Amino acid sequence: MLQITVFVCLFKVQTLLSEFEYEVENTRKLLRAIPDSALDYKPSPVSWTTAQLASHIAEVYNWFEDTFSLDVMDMADYKYDKGDISKAANIVARFEENVLMARAAIRRSKDEMMTKEWQMVMGGSEPLFPPMPKAQVVRGFLYNHLYHHRGELVVYLRATGNTPPGLYGPNYEESMAMRQQQSQAVS
Repeated sequence: MLQITVFVCLFKVQTLLSEFEYEVENTRKLLRAIPDSALDYKPSPVSWTTAQLASHIAEVYNWFEDTFSLDVMDMADYKYDKGDISKAANIVARFEENVLMARAAIRRSKDEMMTKEWQMVMGGSEPLFPPMPKAQVVRGFLYNHLYHHRGELVVYLRATGNTPPGLYGPNYEESMAMRQQQSQAVS
């Protein structure tokens, strides 16, 4: 329990909110980079389309409220209306709506809530993964879940001939342009 307590203490609400705000900007840049022409791309028969993947990224922000307000989230009861995902702008609009709700859920939470145990079940069955403190759910499940799917979306954009934005520094094209400028400056 000491390990979990130390982990939870490191992730106070303000820390979670700071990361949330920084990463929302990266997610926004990425979703705005999707052209409508890429929405139907599907890399394999078992993969989502770009529209479905982008919509799922927007949807994860809808889970923050239940993470903070419930101790058990039953996915059998969960309903999410993706809305019209035939246009990238619609997905971005849904993302913006969900971000507002997620931000409000984080801001309403208190540090002492972060050690409270949370679990996800399917129809009252055994937990889908082991119960864990809410701080760990936010960091390990919500944030990392978003980062994972954003990485997939970067690959989808590249595979469709589109240029993804740089999220943690310059993208490939920007990096190559900087190198070109540096080599010209040295010459």
